[in-house]
Order: sequence, then C-alpha cells, then structure tokens
Amino acid sequence: MRKCVGCNVSRPQKELVRLACADGRVFVDRDGKAPGRGVYLCPDASCVKKAKKKNALQRSFGVAIDAGKLEELLKEVEDNGKT
Repeated sequence: MRKCVGCNVSRPQKELVRLACADGRVFVDRDGKAPGRGVYLCPDASCVKKAKKKNALQRSFGVAIDAGKLEELLKEVEDNGKT
C-alpha cells in the first residue's frame, strides 16, 4: 500500500503512478524501480489538480520544479491512467 500525495488515500501500489527524483531530476517512473526518492499519485485528474494546488511534488522531493516541467509531468501521470 502506498499513499497518493494528491488525495492522501492509501491504495495498492499497482493502482498508482510513481514519480522519482534522482540527481535533481524529476520523472515518471514507469517500472517503479528507478533509484532515488519516489512519491505516488493517483492517475486521475482530480488527484493531479490537488497535488498541483498543494505543491505536493516540490514539497515531497525538496526541489524546485519549473511550471512547464510540472505541467508535463502531471499530464504524463493523467495519460498513464488512460492506457
């Protein structure tokens, strides 16, 4: 079980999308095995919006993420839920 940083609900790891931060670079970890700190997010629009509003990714990783990159990451998380 992992907790979504958007809605703070615990769900099975397979239902969430992992984002990782290694060497100051934040990316979507499709395999779930990338090195570095990882946070989990539900792949639906409401959780993505909540995470963005709360600056959850920046807070969890402790790094600044520029607005363009943040939008790109969150779009990728939403798209991951549709496949």
